[in-house]
Amino acid sequence: MTAIPNITLNNGVDLPAIGFGVFQTPPAETVSAVSEALRVGYRHIDTAALYGNERQVGEALTASGLRRSDVFVETKIWINDFGYDETLHSFDKSARKLGVEQIDLLVLHQALPSAFEKTLGAYRALEKLLAGGRVRAIGVSNFMVDHLEQLLAETDIVPSVNQIEVHPYFQQRAVQDHCKAHGIVTQAWSPIGGITFYRGNGRSTLEDPTIVAIGKAHGKSPAQVMLRWHVEEGRQVIPKSVKPSRIAENFNVFDFSLTVDEIAALDALETGVRGGPEPANVTLETFSRIIPES
Repeated sequence: MTAIPNITLNNGVDLPAIGFGVFQTPPAETVSAVSEALRVGYRHIDTAALYGNERQVGEALTASGLRRSDVFVETKIWINDFGYDETLHSFDKSARKLGVEQIDLLVLHQALPSAFEKTLGAYRALEKLLAGGRVRAIGVSNFMVDHLEQLLAETDIVPSVNQIEVHPYFQQRAVQDHCKAHGIVTQAWSPIGGITFYRGNGRSTLEDPTIVAIGKAHGKSPAQVMLRWHVEEGRQVIPKSVKPSRIAENFNVFDFSLTVDEIAALDALETGVRGGPEPANVTLETFSRIIPES
């Protein structure tokens, strides 16, 4: 089995360099997808309360026979559960669904700038959970530079990660640079640019001539090229799939390296076009979703 390199977070916890995501994976397909990922060798599973599949992730963990300490489990708090007490309760909901007592990485899913006091309350709850050993690391997702600056000014613990949209067509370098300056690891969601083709947004990274040519030079797929690009630039990645062949393909990125010129060519593909929602537009009025009890 391939040995997965780790990224050491700012609190000393090790996070596998590549994980397995279950965004938009239907609950009915989640158990088999996560089970296959764990069989292949993934040891980090990324889910979220909003995804509605935490329970199935937990079932796959139990069925795997792996020790709890062998699998790094990450989930996210949705904006409806922001606020200090609400977030503490949201942890309990997620932990029960996952069937775990401790969550390895707990993340705020959005910045919610329209109600940032709720965000600060939620993050302070994460700090309490960390201090109490209920979680091993805490982080944020979809936080832009101004959101991070506000958070750092008002709270005590620097987030370990910021999970943001990053792929060759949308790289968010200013956010990445700000994270790096503060010792925050960038986690790339949609790391192979799935959002550029799943939603019919036009250009597909998988058909980009530059990416295809680099793949041919190494005998690798475009997806593998992009995942390797992330790894070499120090980002943690969470590709997703429900197809066993793709699950295995996405994991097989540790037996080749990109040249300096190839990395520069991938860097040059930036379009500045965001595929996901603008973080400032994610409000309780527009994105309210009630997270059910366990």
